[in-house]
Amino acid sequence: LYHITTKPTLMITTFEFGTPAYDESVRLRHDILREPLGMVFYAEDLAKEYDQIHIGYYNENAVMVGVLILHDYGNNIVKMRQVAVAKSQQGTGVGKKMVAFSEVYARQNGFTKMILHAREVACTFYDKLDYNRIGEQFDEVNIPHFKMEKEL
Repeated sequence: LYHITTKPTLMITTFEFGTPAYDESVRLRHDILREPLGMVFYAEDLAKEYDQIHIGYYNENAVMVGVLILHDYGNNIVKMRQVAVAKSQQGTGVGKKMVAFSEVYARQNGFTKMILHAREVACTFYDKLDYNRIGEQFDEVNIPHFKMEKEL
């Protein structure tokens, strides 16, 4: 017998609220964004995500290693939020690829500007992707943040 093996490819895709992929994204966001702050997700917070755009990055083993959410802010503006990359994948380009995917997706769906609230420690990442800091530093969930934006 002969076996043809091909290396599975990485995949970035959208997925729906309430699906197994969504549940996987909540676990990843909890591990990376919430647990280190001693925070949890509440059902009422997650329920607000039903109409948002969920994007997942899957590794070659079909495991979600990155996630971000896009929220229609009105006036052709979309807000990127809840960006999380598994610790083992940080610094490997997963975040950069997800942001690039989200920008293309947003443009294709009529958005002209992306905004976000970046934790101070993540600002350099977004600076390199041509996001601009707007205004002064502020606290969100007791952590320093900056508002950032990019014209699409």
